[in-house]
Amino acid sequence: MPTTVRIAMWSGPRNISTALMRSWGNRADTVVIDEPFYAEYLRRTGKLHPGSAEIVSQPRTDVDQVIETLLGPLPPNKTVFYQKHMAHHLLAEIDHGWIDRATNCFLIRDPAEVINSYIRKNNDPALEDLGFVQQAELFRRIRQRTGETPPVIDARNVLQSPKRILDLLCRALGVPFDEAMLSWPAGLRQTDGIWAKYWYTEVAQSTSFQPYRVQNELVPVRLLKIYAECKEYYQELYQYRLH
Repeated sequence: MPTTVRIAMWSGPRNISTALMRSWGNRADTVVIDEPFYAEYLRRTGKLHPGSAEIVSQPRTDVDQVIETLLGPLPPNKTVFYQKHMAHHLLAEIDHGWIDRATNCFLIRDPAEVINSYIRKNNDPALEDLGFVQQAELFRRIRQRTGETPPVIDARNVLQSPKRILDLLCRALGVPFDEAMLSWPAGLRQTDGIWAKYWYTEVAQSTSFQPYRVQNELVPVRLLKIYAECKEYYQELYQYRLH
């Protein structure tokens, strides 16, 4: 019986995390899930995100049920479970024990690019909204508990060389690379969260990873302190990236 690989990809907002979910979702052997802790995160924190009222009004799924799904059986003929997570959605009061039963990896992006993209949707982010602190904490925890360094990929490297970086990632995760990961049909998916209409406009029009474009925007002065803190956490993981 084929071994199930549960891939927990820990990202932050305004990364290429949805495009990467499209990439994995285009594999015939893979099922994906989109930010399973997002609604509970909004309920518990009261954060005002685009569409947050609609998101939290949906029928509530108990966190234990979410974790059960993440660790549960896959549909027939599926052997890879790709889980797109935002690191800051995994609040301290949510059980972290299930993470040890997943194959964890990290998607990072230059914090200047993250911040400048994020403020187009939410103008006044706090440090904890951007995920860098939580990524670093999770990364350290996993290294300490496993004695191994989980795979890290940088968004810029993925966009510059998708096939090469995805091949390296697949090798690190113990699954074969599939050419189907390099392109996908345009449009939204049933597997997208209900927040897709607020956040996924660009990726819904895409059919592949878009070429990397140098970002020349400066971080607003009011956010320079947050940027400096994010950069420290980013660089902590950046040194371990696959490239």
